[in-house]
Amino acid sequence: MRSALLALIVVFSITSCSKFAKVQKSTDYEYKLRMAEKYYIEKKYNNAQMLYEELFPIYKGDPKFEDIFYKYAYCSYYLKDWLQAENLFKQFVEVFPSSPKAEEMEYMRAYTYFKQSPKMELDQTNTGKAIGLMQTFINIHPGSARNKEATAIIDQLRGKLEVKDYNNAQLYYNMGHYRASAIAYTSLMNDFPDSGKSDEYKFQVIKSYYLYANNSVEEKKAARFEQVVTECNDFIDRFPESKLVDDVQRYSNLSQNNIKAINK
Repeated sequence: MRSALLALIVVFSITSCSKFAKVQKSTDYEYKLRMAEKYYIEKKYNNAQMLYEELFPIYKGDPKFEDIFYKYAYCSYYLKDWLQAENLFKQFVEVFPSSPKAEEMEYMRAYTYFKQSPKMELDQTNTGKAIGLMQTFINIHPGSARNKEATAIIDQLRGKLEVKDYNNAQLYYNMGHYRASAIAYTSLMNDFPDSGKSDEYKFQVIKSYYLYANNSVEEKKAARFEQVVTECNDFIDRFPESKLVDDVQRYSNLSQNNIKAINK
């Protein structure tokens, strides 16, 4: 039974390939276009893509060209060829800037970068591009129905970047590179000013600078503990309601006691 089913699949596959080969060889372009549409509807995007590509120079300048271009771009998208899809969505807008589909194509171009956003551990260049293009889309189309989704995608991607930067800063801390940790956490705060964890990041800056001062040579300790006190005062000014205020005050007191002891 299983072998019979396998044989049937093979026969069907050969027949389908043979039929597509005949379509490709045809010089009837209207027929080819109809078949491309058929394959597209049936989600046979490889076949549709090959036919649309052949028809590009034939229908260029024809009223049907816009729809061919539109579906050709989506073939690449559905085949997960993100680079090609991004390029075609971009080209569509350049060729048909006044098209009712232009807004959709601009959004889809940004969306292909979202699809290319890699795991957090990897280079996040495409994540940054996706955020930039989504924000540009929102700015250019303030009334678009797609803006809610675009905003959600931006928030999601910024969250990914925030966690990546946090992990990098914490790695410096865990490795005992306290000055680098303090600088990295400060950058994290500046890059994500609306984060709900800003007070935690600032506290990590304080801890990092404290340990950096504590491990310094004697002649540099006083100045570096002064920096900790400055960071503590800044924390209390910026986050007076934080649950970490008492811990911050403790680091401030420890640092001031160290300064007094050094200056005796």
